[in-house]
Parts: sequence; structure tokens; C-alpha cells
Amino acid sequence: MNAEFTRRTAALIGEENVAALGEASVLVAGLGGVGGYVVEALARAGVGRLGLLDFDVVSPTDLNRQIIATVDTLGRKKTDVARERVLSINPDCKVETYDLRYLPDTADSVPLGGYDYVVDAVDNVTAKLELIARAKAANVKIVSSMGTGNRLTADFVVCDIKKTSVCPLAKVMRKELRARGIEGVKVLYSPSLPTKSGEEARTPASISYVPASAGLRLAQEVVADLIKL
Repeated sequence: MNAEFTRRTAALIGEENVAALGEASVLVAGLGGVGGYVVEALARAGVGRLGLLDFDVVSPTDLNRQIIATVDTLGRKKTDVARERVLSINPDCKVETYDLRYLPDTADSVPLGGYDYVVDAVDNVTAKLELIARAKAANVKIVSSMGTGNRLTADFVVCDIKKTSVCPLAKVMRKELRARGIEGVKVLYSPSLPTKSGEEARTPASISYVPASAGLRLAQEVVADLIKL
């Protein structure tokens, strides 16, 4: 790894921890508003191996919040765009892509056990539950993002899901995890009530800085765990 690339990071956390990040592997599931910023921060922190999982392509509605979304990337697979971005930051990073919708019938295609850490930034409850269950079974650390849509404040907290409140997605996840007997799940959530959007729609409203803040907070958690801060 280029010494200049890690010089300022090493000045903060030390060469030993920089080396530890260089040996670490993280799978980021979901490369949208939250996951894209997780990938960005982990790549710039010098994580040596990244798995990128998403089934979607970049669309015009992504431009307001997703770091990989530009007019030049519209219509392209998010996994391809994210891979190119990571390698443009750190060419030494080993990048693996999984261009699929993560569900129970496709989960075997993604070797969670081969990673040190999993970040769940998908928005499908079935997928989130499958990721958590499989990561737990493989004894791989995982942190899961709860809802970030319909919010104007980035007051995110990382805690055990049992301590969450207010967030509608966290409520559903708590119930489903209890039913499966799964405990000790670390999540990121907002303790503030979601803001109602001006139009009645199933798709959550969003603004640029909220999912970005969530993604960066998740990356902070991962780095801290990997180097045992």
C-alpha cells in the first residue's frame, strides 16, 4: 500500500492499526445512500478487501443522496461503479462484487464467513434478517442500518437493537429477530420521529446529508471494531 496514502491515517491511529485495516475484509450489502458512504470511508481508511453487494443500477432518483450516483453513472450497475470508485482511491484494495438481490435463495452465493465484518445497508426486511442470521451463524461481526428515510436530522445512534425505539423498521426487526431467537444485534438507528413527506408514497423521502451521515457513522463503528479502539 502506498505510504503517502496512509500517512495521515497512521499519524492518528498508528502504523500497527493501519496494517490491521490493510489485512481486514468487510462486506457491504447495499450500495445506496447509506452503503455507498460506508464503502467510501472504508476504502479511504485503507481496508484491504471489500465485498460489494447490490442488485440495482444507478437511477436519476439516486442523484440527491448516493455518492456513486452522477449523470455519468446513470444506468450502470452499482457494483461496477462502486468497484471502480474504490480502485480509483486505493488500487491495492481487493474488491469482490456480488451483483444480486440478497434473499434466502441467493444467499449461498455470498460467502459471509470469508469476511471479518458485514455491514447491512439493504432496505429489505427479508434480506436483513438473512444477513444477520447467516453472519451470526458464521461468527462474523455485523452492524445493521435501520431506517434513514423521511428524516431531516442525522442524530444516529449505534446500540443493541433491543434498545431502539421510534424507528418503524427497528420495530419490525425487533419482532422478527425475537421470533428467530436471535440476540445481540448491533444496529444504527435514529431516535427521532420520521418526518412525513409532502406526498403519500411508499418510497421514503430523503435529503443529501442524512444517509451520508449514517454511512459514515457505520464506517466509524466498523473501523473501531477492527482495530479494537
